[in-house]
Amino acid sequence: MVVHDGGPDDEWTYDRRPKTPWADSVIYELHVKGFTRRHPGIPEELRGTYAGLAHPAAVEHLVKLGVTAVELLPVHQFAHEDHLLRRGLRNYWGYNSIGYFAPHAGYAASGTTGQQVGEFKRMVRALHAAGIEVILDVVYNHTAEAGELGPTLSLKGIDNRGYYRLQPDARRYADYTGCGNTLHVVQPHVLRLITDSLRYWVTEMGVDGFRFDLAAALARSMHDVDMLSRSSR
Repeated sequence: MVVHDGGPDDEWTYDRRPKTPWADSVIYELHVKGFTRRHPGIPEELRGTYAGLAHPAAVEHLVKLGVTAVELLPVHQFAHEDHLLRRGLRNYWGYNSIGYFAPHAGYAASGTTGQQVGEFKRMVRALHAAGIEVILDVVYNHTAEAGELGPTLSLKGIDNRGYYRLQPDARRYADYTGCGNTLHVVQPHVLRLITDSLRYWVTEMGVDGFRFDLAAALARSMHDVDMLSRSSR
């Protein structure tokens, strides 16, 4: 689904990015659903959502703490793993991305057929207005398609060899992440997918920065070991 109506949700004229210096930054890591579910000042119908995080009660709480930035645990659209679904469970943390250009629909109060995009933008503007930056915890090292027995949702069906690192036999995945697969970032089109996604979240969704999950997996070259692979942050 492509969402672009040119309406008020796309109006950034009066938005001001806080641009807090690193030396003065106080970063608060939070889970959109978990944080807003537990805050008693947020209306029940908004708990667990982007709108809940934009509610004055949530914003005032963060300001009172002296927070200058919130680092949101993964909000890219993600899927629930089969082994969890078979147990009647769901993925809570969100480290199982499948949509690098879409805010997770399950965190939207206003609807799941595109409304989540505008709701996310309104949340960002509300936080900016309070002097709080928005940083995303992003998962580009693997996708929700998992290993050989995982589902075919997108990249596997488009160009499996092109998007994923494979073992020499080309049937099994190189798994540097422990999640079943590893994106083949050495490939120019995969690198472009990631950079286009980052650019989208900054220019269209208003976010201020990123924390890269398992960044060391992204930094690997054609060999298993690379001197660039030093840290996940």
